[in-house]
Amino acid sequence: MAGALRVSVRYRTQSGSRRGPQPSTMHGMSFALRLRLFAVAGVPALALAAALAQQPPAGDMGRIHGRVINPTGLPQIGGTVSLSTDGGATLNYSFPVSATGEYSGQAPEGEYTVIYRAPDTPEGKIVDYIREVEVKAGQDTAQDVDMSRQEFIDRLTPEQQQQLRAMKAANAAASPANDASSIEADLAAVNQDFHDAENARETATKNLGASASKADIDEMSIEIENRKYSEIETLMTKDAAADPGEPVLWIALAQAELREKNYVDAEANYKKGLELESKAVPPRGEVVGTADAGLGEVYARTLMVDEANEAFRTAGKADPANAAMYLRNEAVIFFQEKNASAQVDAADEAIRIDPDEAILYYIKAQGLAMTAAVDSDTGKILLPPECIAAIRKYLELAPNGPYAADATAILERAKEPVSDARATPKN
Repeated sequence: MAGALRVSVRYRTQSGSRRGPQPSTMHGMSFALRLRLFAVAGVPALALAAALAQQPPAGDMGRIHGRVINPTGLPQIGGTVSLSTDGGATLNYSFPVSATGEYSGQAPEGEYTVIYRAPDTPEGKIVDYIREVEVKAGQDTAQDVDMSRQEFIDRLTPEQQQQLRAMKAANAAASPANDASSIEADLAAVNQDFHDAENARETATKNLGASASKADIDEMSIEIENRKYSEIETLMTKDAAADPGEPVLWIALAQAELREKNYVDAEANYKKGLELESKAVPPRGEVVGTADAGLGEVYARTLMVDEANEAFRTAGKADPANAAMYLRNEAVIFFQEKNASAQVDAADEAIRIDPDEAILYYIKAQGLAMTAAVDSDTGKILLPPECIAAIRKYLELAPNGPYAADATAILERAKEPVSDARATPKN
């Protein structure tokens, strides 16, 4: 992924003090928060795969997803979540629970009892259940199985409740210094995981060799990305439970969820991070900016254009030093989502802040070109004048840029002058 911006961020411990800057190998803020500078290349393979997976199933099928939480409040690893139409006697549809406690699947529209069974649950037994969960055709239902809720605790035997209280007491008595040290180690791993995920394709190409097919490289890239983001979710979920008042843990978790197209949880965790950071004295601008920009991407990728615009602008106000990058990213995201009108508006706003950023003119031109007609007799593209001006400005700023050939071809097909649009390349 092109471009990286490093910002020093300090980790605030549970007591509220702040440590010195932490070194990072990650693209973005040290301590797990990324200020991501998007490339304009097409949507990455993982994003395409996730987007396809989220398409509403045909007919009367709906989707369901969620997370299984154990009685101590941490993700429950492994087991299955099943849907039952008869209160649990029959498990009609079953989905595996991941290493981060997540499950997802599809089923016909209807009302179900959601059942959780651990890997060692005896046949005919269940661990937990949620009644009257509706799956609707063409929709994605969010339903967690949270065994830390009082309803579940009340079902435990007195002995089990005593064991649970003892476990929670032991966790609470753990040394805060050990917790902080563990979180620091986890953040180092998270930094590396984000870096590895962004370079997954390069790693896959290197591992498979020059003779590897595109399909094989795509498959390995997706596998690497999935593995890295899953690890980030596991670590940040654990650490956020251990230090729930630290905003950047929730925001780092949201960033991994966003990359996996888990928009519902990403939005909730970005908002959680923002709520916590707003209580800091003073709030850290780069933390607020990163979280608001993350929300902006969630909204941009889910067709909530007005909300996306507001979030990106709020990010820029909170973190003025990176305002141009936030707006540039917004334009790129709308470009990736093929939202022509939104990408033109976003590019225009970003250009007002950074008029020498060539790629913004290319993005604007691409959006405006979507409205162009073609002369049926001559084959000439009838480009709007503003589109032609944007293409020429791109060529002026980046005569040998990655999209120069494409921009030139568009002008040629429109039978517009090209030679006088190019600036003299600098040696």
